[in-house]
Amino acid sequence: MVLRIKFTYRASSQAHNPARLGFNSSRKCLNGTCFTRTNKKAPEGALLFVRVRRIELPTTAWKAVVLPLNYTRGVALNQNPVRTILPPIGQKFQSGLLYLFYMQFIIDVAGVILTAYLAFTNNLADRILTYFPADGEEVLEESENVSEASLRSLPSLFGSRGLPDILLRSVEYQRASAVTSVTENERPVTNPDEALVNIFCTFTSPTTIRTTTGTGFFVHSEGVILTNAHVAQYLLLGATDTLGEAECIVRQGTPAEPRYRADLLYIPPTWVQENASLITAAVPTGTGERDYALLYVTETVSGDPLPESFAALDVNTDLLPRTIKGESVVAAGYPATDLFKNGANSPLYSVVADTSISELYTFGSNYADVFSIRGSDVGAEGSSGGPVVDATGQVIGMIVTRGDDSTDGPGSLRAITLSHIHRTILEETGFSLERNLSGDIAYRSEIFTNTLAPFLTSLLSQEFN
Repeated sequence: MVLRIKFTYRASSQAHNPARLGFNSSRKCLNGTCFTRTNKKAPEGALLFVRVRRIELPTTAWKAVVLPLNYTRGVALNQNPVRTILPPIGQKFQSGLLYLFYMQFIIDVAGVILTAYLAFTNNLADRILTYFPADGEEVLEESENVSEASLRSLPSLFGSRGLPDILLRSVEYQRASAVTSVTENERPVTNPDEALVNIFCTFTSPTTIRTTTGTGFFVHSEGVILTNAHVAQYLLLGATDTLGEAECIVRQGTPAEPRYRADLLYIPPTWVQENASLITAAVPTGTGERDYALLYVTETVSGDPLPESFAALDVNTDLLPRTIKGESVVAAGYPATDLFKNGANSPLYSVVADTSISELYTFGSNYADVFSIRGSDVGAEGSSGGPVVDATGQVIGMIVTRGDDSTDGPGSLRAITLSHIHRTILEETGFSLERNLSGDIAYRSEIFTNTLAPFLTSLLSQEFN
């Protein structure tokens, strides 16, 4: 049998020259690369270390070419970086296809190991950053040293039970987040009205028309929207006929006009599991724990091209210090009082109002997970999902529930902190809020839709059946 290979050698001495070993070159050797043909046997048991560039097999079975151990440093078939050792003289592969299959298996295993390593290191880095902010350790210490007496407690539905780990165990989801870099917000704004959106869903059946409305806001220039889970849950139902023919539109402006269509990027499965039964309640209640979701814009309603970037608010995920009580903030939303009074065709107008933080609350983390703001014109149904912005123009909270009007005045509200969102999304996905806002968003949304959305949709649909 004749084996014809093209190989690259690095001889340690003249004794290891291919010609000295009986390899008669059929062409000139150039920089150690030769086409070689041989029938000569080498000492039994010697191994070949050769960087193979091309193999031509005239028969289905072939013997390994044998060279000294220090001849070269490794093997790479088809220019593949995986290193291996060819078998000793006399050992045969069943076929060339079996060898290629073996190499592909090694590549796949290496890919899984690399993905797991990247996911672990990114998760570890995100957790380290959670406890060591860029501003320095002293800021963290001031925020963490909040005594139990200084924070009022709210009941937690998730503190004593395990969290779903579907996305943590999904290799595809972890790979989509791990291999992409964090992209910056290219079009930051400080006026919340510029980033504000109204999320308006309509469900039409033969007998009824049901509408839902809520607020959201752009948090990344690539078109990512942050809103409430109790608003975004209707996008899950939009994929079914549970409530009839569904259409969810992202509206913008004042009055709000249809602009975009959006897909669900993420909604906490823990929130859906605990609150699915409330979707049919006349007056849903809740504390706001994990009540958030991410959407991303996929197309315009008119069919025109999407803008190159979206005006978006920067988010501040730092832990809030207790000294923030009493500080002035700005709240924004789309109050829907007129819509509930006069019907779905009533125009909605964005409202931006000055207010202040009156109290801090915790779900047992001993961090400020929720804060209340004093009454303003924003405080009405429909404003859920609106931003609360600090003096620097960064979002520190998102409106989730009504507040206590008896202590904070009419129109009071409560908001979950961005630090609460950051910590909990890290627990459930393995990646920080910042990383969840960027990268291959469409691919991550597709994986979420295929792996987790069907289960969550079934939980919601059961409540109507």
